[in-house]
Amino acid sequence: MTIIGCLLAMAGLLGIVYHLAEFKAQHPFQYEIVWITFVRLLAIVAGVYMLLGRNWARWLGLAWMAFHVVVSAFHSVPELAMHSLLLAVFAYFLLRTTAASEYFRRNARQ
Repeated sequence: MTIIGCLLAMAGLLGIVYHLAEFKAQHPFQYEIVWITFVRLLAIVAGVYMLLGRNWARWLGLAWMAFHVVVSAFHSVPELAMHSLLLAVFAYFLLRTTAASEYFRRNARQ
């Protein structure tokens, strides 16, 4: 859970830095940058709260990854394959293992 939580938070943070570098002051009302930043903030929230053991954060993280699979379907095949593989790995570790269930159950009691 720690690795996946850190990956989500880092992906969100690095994505914000990467996309804000594309921001052009000559065109200050670029609405796509707002949506991209919002999606990246969701990854940060999911990662941080997953580290804190919040059950809803694992679902947010899975939804975030599924969203990227859908978006990557409009891009290249290798990108779609990579996002699909990551979604499968995330789903396996966040949903199927007993350790994941215990991790989120234990932190729900606190």
